[in-house]
Amino acid sequence: MKKTLGAMILAGVAGMVQAEMVVKTVDYEIDGEAYQGMLVYDDASTEQRPGILMVPNWMGVTENAAKKAWRAGGSDYVVFVADLYGKDTRPANTDEAGIAAGAVKGDRALMRKRVNAALDVFKSKAQEVPLDTSRIGAIGFCFGGTSVLELARSGTEVQGVVSFHGNLDTPNVEDARQIRSPVLVLHGAIDPYVPDEQVAAFQDEMRAADVDWQLISYGGAVHSFTDPTANARGQAEYHPQVAERAFGAMRQFFNETMNQ
Repeated sequence: MKKTLGAMILAGVAGMVQAEMVVKTVDYEIDGEAYQGMLVYDDASTEQRPGILMVPNWMGVTENAAKKAWRAGGSDYVVFVADLYGKDTRPANTDEAGIAAGAVKGDRALMRKRVNAALDVFKSKAQEVPLDTSRIGAIGFCFGGTSVLELARSGTEVQGVVSFHGNLDTPNVEDARQIRSPVLVLHGAIDPYVPDEQVAAFQDEMRAADVDWQLISYGGAVHSFTDPTANARGQAEYHPQVAERAFGAMRQFFNETMNQ
């Protein structure tokens, strides 16, 4: 990915907003390998604000991910878009995305390591951006939703974890006993990739571990309901009304969990 990515993304989304949105690329390493995420925030004010660690969908760190980060955070949060693939892995299409996401999803220990590393990098940026490190939540979309649930199952404590249309399965349901953060799942009720059996198993997992959890199931919504580019009818499809409801639910959730 070119070093000018931040400027390119900022130019691409500048027309969408009136606030002073900033997109900054962040280079970091995990086990000697190069990664590159993005900080997305409004720099019109220097007042400290809560943070959101965001794991994007299977396409990874892209202009669309920056747009999604801005929609989620706006002027109220500093958002860090995590790179779970590595700087040299940038899928150009869904086939490549499936390979990249499958490699990480198939190794949950690796997924947890990379999402936790991204969280540490985010916290380390508090001297550069107006971030209150005592109030950080995590969100993820599709593949990213799975990733932030694994962040919670790893035992890492944040002020809340929100999965948007993510897969809910995990190799070892007993790991849920390590969860120390409130969990919110925003689910499409007719998502063909997250069937009722998986939803029921997740609910059983949360109950057995006595987790502070919520699951909202949106009627008429399938996979990727927050993604304006999703147009696979009946499978992965944008649903504007449900997307608005889901982002509203996320904000209400964080308003509660970050101000306790």
